[in-house]
Amino acid sequence: MTPVHELGAASPTRRKASLLRFATELGAWGAIGTAFAQISLPLAIAVVLAAIALPTVYATPGDKPQAHVPVPGWVTIVILAATMAGGVVAAWIAWPWWAAAALSALTIASLIAELPRWRWLLTAKARQ
Repeated sequence: MTPVHELGAASPTRRKASLLRFATELGAWGAIGTAFAQISLPLAIAVVLAAIALPTVYATPGDKPQAHVPVPGWVTIVILAATMAGGVVAAWIAWPWWAAAALSALTIASLIAELPRWRWLLTAKARQ
Protein backbone atom coordinates (compact mmCIF):
# COMPACT_ATOMS: atom_id res chain seq x y z
CA MET A 1 0.00 0.00 0.00
CA THR A 2 1.17 3.49 -0.74
CA PRO A 3 1.87 5.61 2.36
CA VAL A 4 -0.47 8.56 2.80
CA HIS A 5 2.32 11.13 2.50
CA GLU A 6 2.96 9.85 -1.03
CA LEU A 7 -0.69 10.13 -1.99
CA GLY A 8 -1.96 13.37 -3.40
CA ALA A 9 -4.40 15.37 -1.29
CA ALA A 10 -7.13 14.65 -3.82
CA SER A 11 -6.27 11.00 -4.52
CA PRO A 12 -9.27 8.64 -4.55
CA THR A 13 -7.71 6.43 -1.85
CA ARG A 14 -7.11 9.30 0.54
CA ARG A 15 -10.51 10.85 -0.22
CA LYS A 16 -12.26 7.51 0.51
CA ALA A 17 -10.39 7.10 3.81
CA SER A 18 -11.24 10.69 4.80
CA LEU A 19 -14.92 10.22 3.99
CA LEU A 20 -15.09 6.96 5.93
CA ARG A 21 -13.26 8.54 8.88
CA PHE A 22 -15.62 11.54 8.90
CA ALA A 23 -18.73 9.34 8.68
CA THR A 24 -17.38 7.16 11.50
CA GLU A 25 -16.66 10.21 13.64
CA LEU A 26 -20.17 11.57 13.05
CA GLY A 27 -21.67 8.23 14.02
CA ALA A 28 -19.42 7.96 17.06
CA TRP A 29 -20.33 11.46 18.24
CA GLY A 30 -24.01 10.66 17.83
CA ALA A 31 -23.73 7.37 19.69
CA ILE A 32 -21.64 8.87 22.48
CA GLY A 33 -24.09 11.75 22.85
CA THR A 34 -27.07 9.39 22.94
CA ALA A 35 -25.46 7.12 25.53
CA PHE A 36 -24.39 9.95 27.82
CA ALA A 37 -27.74 11.74 27.44
CA GLN A 38 -29.28 8.81 29.31
CA ILE A 39 -27.21 9.95 32.29
CA SER A 40 -27.19 13.73 31.85
CA LEU A 41 -27.75 16.07 28.90
CA PRO A 42 -25.04 18.55 30.00
CA LEU A 43 -22.60 15.64 30.38
CA ALA A 44 -23.53 14.37 26.91
CA ILE A 45 -22.89 17.80 25.39
CA ALA A 46 -19.56 18.14 27.21
CA VAL A 47 -18.33 14.69 26.17
CA VAL A 48 -19.30 15.19 22.52
CA LEU A 49 -17.67 18.64 22.43
CA ALA A 50 -14.51 17.13 23.90
CA ALA A 51 -14.56 14.34 21.30
CA ILE A 52 -14.84 16.95 18.55
CA ALA A 53 -12.30 19.36 20.05
CA LEU A 54 -9.47 16.88 20.68
CA PRO A 55 -8.67 16.06 17.02
CA THR A 56 -9.28 19.68 16.07
CA VAL A 57 -6.78 21.09 18.56
CA TYR A 58 -4.19 18.29 18.67
CA ALA A 59 -2.80 17.27 15.30
CA THR A 60 0.33 15.78 13.81
CA PRO A 61 2.22 18.26 11.61
CA GLY A 62 1.84 17.30 7.97
CA ASP A 63 -1.41 15.42 8.60
CA LYS A 64 -3.62 18.49 8.57
CA PRO A 65 -3.07 21.91 7.01
CA GLN A 66 -2.71 23.45 10.47
CA ALA A 67 -1.77 21.85 13.78
CA HIS A 68 -2.81 24.13 16.65
CA VAL A 69 -0.99 21.95 19.16
CA PRO A 70 1.50 19.67 17.37
CA VAL A 71 1.62 16.10 18.66
CA PRO A 72 3.40 12.92 17.54
CA GLY A 73 1.53 10.65 15.15
CA TRP A 74 0.76 8.05 17.79
CA VAL A 75 -1.26 10.67 19.72
CA THR A 76 -3.39 11.36 16.66
CA ILE A 77 -3.98 7.61 16.30
CA VAL A 78 -4.93 7.23 19.98
CA ILE A 79 -7.42 10.12 19.76
CA LEU A 80 -9.10 8.65 16.67
CA ALA A 81 -9.06 5.08 18.00
CA ALA A 82 -10.60 6.22 21.30
CA THR A 83 -13.34 8.09 19.43
CA MET A 84 -14.08 5.07 17.25
CA ALA A 85 -14.05 2.59 20.14
CA GLY A 86 -16.15 4.87 22.32
CA GLY A 87 -18.64 5.29 19.51
CA VAL A 88 -19.02 1.56 18.93
CA VAL A 89 -19.42 0.81 22.64
CA ALA A 90 -21.88 3.67 23.08
CA ALA A 91 -23.87 2.54 20.03
CA TRP A 92 -24.29 -0.97 21.46
CA ILE A 93 -25.43 0.59 24.75
CA ALA A 94 -27.84 3.22 23.42
CA TRP A 95 -28.92 2.26 19.90
CA PRO A 96 -30.97 -0.57 18.42
CA TRP A 97 -28.85 -3.57 17.44
CA TRP A 98 -29.10 -2.87 13.70
CA ALA A 99 -27.83 0.71 14.10
CA ALA A 100 -25.00 -0.42 16.39
CA ALA A 101 -24.09 -3.13 13.88
CA ALA A 102 -24.07 -0.57 11.05
CA LEU A 103 -21.73 1.75 13.00
CA SER A 104 -19.53 -1.22 13.87
CA ALA A 105 -19.25 -2.18 10.19
CA LEU A 106 -18.55 1.43 9.20
CA THR A 107 -15.85 1.62 11.87
CA ILE A 108 -14.18 -1.56 10.61
CA ALA A 109 -14.21 -0.22 7.03
CA SER A 110 -12.77 3.08 8.26
CA LEU A 111 -10.02 1.34 10.23
CA ILE A 112 -8.99 -0.66 7.17
CA ALA A 113 -8.96 2.47 5.00
CA GLU A 114 -6.98 4.35 7.68
CA LEU A 115 -4.10 1.85 7.90
CA PRO A 116 -1.85 3.62 5.33
CA ARG A 117 -2.36 6.94 7.13
CA TRP A 118 -1.68 5.35 10.50
CA ARG A 119 1.51 3.75 9.20
CA TRP A 120 2.61 7.16 7.95
CA LEU A 121 1.69 8.79 11.29
CA LEU A 122 4.03 6.36 13.04
CA THR A 123 6.99 7.27 10.81
CA ALA A 124 9.66 9.79 11.75
CA LYS A 125 8.51 12.15 8.99
CA ALA A 126 5.10 12.50 10.61
CA ARG A 127 6.64 13.44 13.95
CA GLN A 128 8.73 16.35 12.70
